[in-house]
Amino acid sequence: MTSIGTIIKEIIIPHRKGNIRLNPEFVVLEDAYIQRFLLGKDYQRMYGIDICTSKNRHITIGTNKEKKFSLDIYQMSTHYPLEELLNEFKEGQFRTSLTKPSGQIRGHDIELYLDVERPYPSILRRPPYPASLETRKEIEKHINEILDMDVIRKIGHNGIVEITTPLLITWHDGYYRFCADFRALNNYTKADRYPIPRIPHSLEKLEKAK
Repeated sequence: MTSIGTIIKEIIIPHRKGNIRLNPEFVVLEDAYIQRFLLGKDYQRMYGIDICTSKNRHITIGTNKEKKFSLDIYQMSTHYPLEELLNEFKEGQFRTSLTKPSGQIRGHDIELYLDVERPYPSILRRPPYPASLETRKEIEKHINEILDMDVIRKIGHNGIVEITTPLLITWHDGYYRFCADFRALNNYTKADRYPIPRIPHSLEKLEKAK
């Protein structure tokens, strides 16, 4: 597809205390027809919108935790046909099922190479950061979630296994964001010099396109 320009499209979400206006920027593609678009959680959170992805998905706005919109993820009548369909194509691209959240995508593995050999320097074998009891509980909960999603796997507990230190970032609304500290690992990773285009540079090239 060929990019022909960019457009800022205002999106208005009605609210009794004042409408919320979003101004996302879209790239216009030649001969493209799109029925839907996705706005990430982090982008919506900048406007005070929180999406609660429980069984009954709902949205809250600002400090008011009252449900504004609600949508059932799926109906029981469609549960079994959908489960049969997923099992039929379980060897396909996605590792997913109704009883286990979607995680890894097959065919998109990334191989990283370090420019040091074992024994690795101490900065790559550091112990976990100190954490409070509440934080440790949250870390354990997040680790178990992504273990169930097959995003990570257990690799052992002996002395030669290096572990990336996990940490939590607390948002202003009390929401925890699970991260991993890759700064030390990045310093010893062989860089891939393939020139991947940066989004700001790509948008600058399309700035005056018509």
